[in-house]
Amino acid sequence: MYYHMIAFLAGFLLDLLIGDPHWLYHPVRLIGNLIAALDHRLLDVTGIRNEKKERRAGILLVTVVLLATGAVSGLLLWGAYAIAPVAGCILESIMTYQILATKCLKVESMKVYERLRADDLAGARNAVAMIVGRDTQNLDAAGVAKAAVETVAENTSDGVIAPMICLAIGGPVLGFLYKAVNTMDSMVGYKNERYLNFGRTAAKLDDVVNYIPARISAALMIAAAYGPGKQFSGKDALRIFKRDRYNHASPNSAQTEAACAGALHLRLAGDASYFGKIVKKPFIGDDLRPVEAEDIVRVNVLLYRSAVIGEILCLLALLVVTLF
Repeated sequence: MYYHMIAFLAGFLLDLLIGDPHWLYHPVRLIGNLIAALDHRLLDVTGIRNEKKERRAGILLVTVVLLATGAVSGLLLWGAYAIAPVAGCILESIMTYQILATKCLKVESMKVYERLRADDLAGARNAVAMIVGRDTQNLDAAGVAKAAVETVAENTSDGVIAPMICLAIGGPVLGFLYKAVNTMDSMVGYKNERYLNFGRTAAKLDDVVNYIPARISAALMIAAAYGPGKQFSGKDALRIFKRDRYNHASPNSAQTEAACAGALHLRLAGDASYFGKIVKKPFIGDDLRPVEAEDIVRVNVLLYRSAVIGEILCLLALLVVTLF
């Protein structure tokens, strides 16, 4: 347990220091490659277009991906600890670092901020297109900033707090299993003609595994909003969270967005274009002021505060378990 605690902290610090440089191959890409290969094999090669068969194929996809992810990560970690506890701790630290995405979120969103500050709207649209799923080619500067704020707020849960909780409970094996679920949802969890049935299991599983972490993440963001800075409001973060946390098709996505909207006195969400089609969405938060580029900096402050608070609480929980 002590080695686990050391690796848990070391991995978090590595994430804050190094982030996700593009030259470093990320193991989640291997999971993505497996999902893509199975997607092609189960849908394109077989050519099935039957609701029941597609759903069974989707269940098979989830099963194979989770088994492969758990087996590979578990064997690597077991092998390292079998060689020497220090070797295991080092590998666990590296795996923990690879699972978290705190600095990556900040770096990618700040690219949008920098383009907006340089009055390069085209560059800002391209930068935000790298981190959001919506169409960005027609967004104005406020729309680009809002998209960046929303993705940092939402991914505070998906990219940082939820995997952090999984790492604390089950180490890198559970952490990578979580990332596998999250990746499957992002790749096949769409409600379109191709994935409506095939991706249903992945999408529903993602909703289930994120249910509790999303709410913990929102609580941490509300706590973060009570920290220093007149630009943040913990009171309004809590108020908007209570009012708007279900203003989304997903039961989880609006949790941290609502906390963020209240903390920054913004109105987020609303209608958005996906693949050329307008999708109607309710608003989150109050329209007290327009979204601006500086809000990207502010939401990253909330992200880092939430991550640090989460790390401290997880370490305290692990220490209590170890001692008692």
